[in-house]
Amino acid sequence: MIAIYKREVRAFFNSFIGWLFLAATLLMLGIFFTVYNIIYGDPSIAYTLQRVVFLFMLAIPILTMRILAEDRKQKTDQLILTAPVTIGKIVLGKYFALLSVYIIPVVIIGIAPIILSFYGNFQVGVSYTALLGFLLYGAFALSLGLFVSSLTESIIISAVITFAALFLGYIMSGLCGIISQTGNLLTKILSAFDIISRFDELSNGTLYVPAIVYYISFTLFMLFCTTQSIQKRRYSTSGKGLKIGAYSSGMIVIAAVLTVGVNIIAAKLPESIISIDVTSNKIYTLTDVTKEFVSGLEDDVTIYVLAGEEYKDDNLDKTIRKIGELSKHIKISYMDPAVNPRFYSQYSSTEPTKNSIIVAGPERSRVIDYNDIYEYEMDYSLYQYQITGYDGEGQLTSAIAYVTTDDMPKIYIIIGHNELEFEGLYTRAIQKENIDYEELSLLNVEAIPDDAQAIILNAPTTDYSTDDADKVIDYLNKGGNAVIVPTWTEDKLTNFEKILDYYKVSLVDGMIIEGDSGMYNTNPFYILPQINYDEITSSVSNAAVFAPFAQGISYDEANETIHYTSLLESSPTSYSKVNLATSSDYNKEEGDIDGPFTIALKAVKELDGGGLSRAVIVATENLFTKMADERVPGNNVKLFSSVLSALVEHESSISIPVKSYYISNLIFSSRVCALVGIFTIVIIPLFCLVTGFGIWFKRRKQ
Repeated sequence: MIAIYKREVRAFFNSFIGWLFLAATLLMLGIFFTVYNIIYGDPSIAYTLQRVVFLFMLAIPILTMRILAEDRKQKTDQLILTAPVTIGKIVLGKYFALLSVYIIPVVIIGIAPIILSFYGNFQVGVSYTALLGFLLYGAFALSLGLFVSSLTESIIISAVITFAALFLGYIMSGLCGIISQTGNLLTKILSAFDIISRFDELSNGTLYVPAIVYYISFTLFMLFCTTQSIQKRRYSTSGKGLKIGAYSSGMIVIAAVLTVGVNIIAAKLPESIISIDVTSNKIYTLTDVTKEFVSGLEDDVTIYVLAGEEYKDDNLDKTIRKIGELSKHIKISYMDPAVNPRFYSQYSSTEPTKNSIIVAGPERSRVIDYNDIYEYEMDYSLYQYQITGYDGEGQLTSAIAYVTTDDMPKIYIIIGHNELEFEGLYTRAIQKENIDYEELSLLNVEAIPDDAQAIILNAPTTDYSTDDADKVIDYLNKGGNAVIVPTWTEDKLTNFEKILDYYKVSLVDGMIIEGDSGMYNTNPFYILPQINYDEITSSVSNAAVFAPFAQGISYDEANETIHYTSLLESSPTSYSKVNLATSSDYNKEEGDIDGPFTIALKAVKELDGGGLSRAVIVATENLFTKMADERVPGNNVKLFSSVLSALVEHESSISIPVKSYYISNLIFSSRVCALVGIFTIVIIPLFCLVTGFGIWFKRRKQ
């Protein structure tokens, strides 16, 4: 085997073929690496490798087309067929020679994550898992090309068939979808030839064991088939073709059954074993909160996934299965909308999108729309939405808690005074906190209902009536809690200010301009406030929140019956600009008020009859908006959820934050980008071509 291996390696590098393969592969890798990782600063080579795979289908046939077909054409295979060496060793020698040539560009690109990790938070785990997938995909493709080459003496036919087989495997997933939207026996059989989806699974931040088993097992199967193909010809030469032909076919069937069986067993293993999260921020790893809560379930819960198993979201499916393995009380069922189009109507009046989830418990259910599983953010450089966060675990755990909890805390959102309406991002956050909410017009009730654990007064622009203000104050006097969000307005809201005065709080005139450039974003009104530690701010204590167009909050820290905690503050260099209508710039003017200012405040008031009334006052209506949250992906929503959680009493508070995909891009100078581009796109491929041409020309002259 060693002799054959050395012969084939020398043959590759003494001809133009091996050098051409290296030049083409390194050129493709160099182009995409320079563009995505150096110019765009992508912190992983996974995307680079995914782009290269399609073009790679052209390079593999070039490398494999001659390996056995040319021996057969030139009749040199007769020496092999009659040699005193096993066919297995012959096949392995040739295969390892192919693999050695292929590994060279893999090793070269494998150095990149080590180097780039010194320039920022590079996704080393994701990169090397994708590189493993790239290596295994190539190893399988080479074994396939080797097998095809053993079937013919035409190198052209060998190259064409190898390309056709690889291309068919590339499009197989889409082809199955065309054949059947719901999946059938044929698509299940054809999915075994879907060779690219396994690579995608290894490129998405998960070390997925069934994908590794698939590539290794089918590589071995292809090598076995190659051995049988040559073995058949060897014995045919000796006049025993019929006997060994039957033997060969039977062995191939047995090998095929074993290969399929190994893959079926690998796919049936527990998800927690076969799926290992390699992302730096552990996007697909269940938190201890989920593990502890779900493991202690006593009620039966069914998770319905509105998709056929053939067309499920792989990331979401892995999360569902990991959660399902934590408790025997959880049942998972896939309900294909194409087969059961009205199944959702038992749980919802509106049709959810495909891949949505219905979590059903003993008494109630919750629908998790697929659009809420991922967070999106507009990329204005490409004018398209990019996925920035994954909330599969958070949504599922919250829904399970909801359907297994008897009593839900209730909050009321006060309306009727031209309040700012909460956007869907924030109403979903309320739902995810397992808090029931309802809009309430004070005009229609004599008092705020007794079941209200908190109320929200969100940026009214017209004043409360005296009666409305009294209803709110009466509620607070009974131990009620409130989120109060005043807004800047030219009109004086006398009765609304009475509610603020209940906590001895008032607003500072004007609007805050931040003087510290490190505490605002592009505009001094766009404040990134200092976050003071409290149970409410603990979820964002190591992050940033965005508080544009804020006012200052004034209060007496010496008050003996009200305890204050400043949650968000501007810097000492900030000031409140009073005359906004006449100001033409950000410069401080006479009459402006010096900072620092409290922007968000927690007030806890001791009541005369005992008990406490708690309020969180936020002096900017923009803090709890989608626009503000997009500047600091997810952090403003986290703060909002923490505010609500602190004000209501949960039977069991289960809320897992959205897991951010965001990792800051690497930043390189234009000079570095140019140098890397020249080196990877020009110098290395050109060196391979020149070397290969030189060797070819020298041998031709001899």
